[in-house]
Amino acid sequence: MSASTQEHRESAPESINCAVVTVSDTRTEETDKSGKIIKDALIGVGHRIVDYRIVQDEPEQISMILDELASGEDSDAIIFNGGTGISTRDTTFDVIDRKLEKRIDGFGELFRWLSWYEIGAASMLSRATAGTYRNTLVFLTPGSSNAVNLAMEKLIVPEIAHMVFEIRK
Repeated sequence: MSASTQEHRESAPESINCAVVTVSDTRTEETDKSGKIIKDALIGVGHRIVDYRIVQDEPEQISMILDELASGEDSDAIIFNGGTGISTRDTTFDVIDRKLEKRIDGFGELFRWLSWYEIGAASMLSRATAGTYRNTLVFLTPGSSNAVNLAMEKLIVPEIAHMVFEIRK
């Protein structure tokens, strides 16, 4: 790891404000295992959950929620889960991808690469992505608990505060 990367990590905020949005036509707060995994992982390293919602995979709802959460000053990062597949109902990626101002292509690439070790060639079906929108960090992960665990443990939790630091510079 380069000295500058380590210095940036050390300069990153200890705690950031995060919003969690589960995109599902069927989940409730009681059955949303993936949302719970995300919240627990963030809280476990000292970050705050400032908003949590479950919404249907409807483009207008997703767009409105992204605008609302990124327009306020409460959220440093928004983590969406669900709607990343290729079925007709999976529209979350399309909405978020159109709105991202800067894409963090490495997130999706690394996520699919790591997923390949767990699920093989089916990992190419995921449209996991990340980027910035209105100076807010935005992640989109698949909705499965295994996928969320992988994304949180290997990619998001280790770098989220560092990424927020970079956006604020």
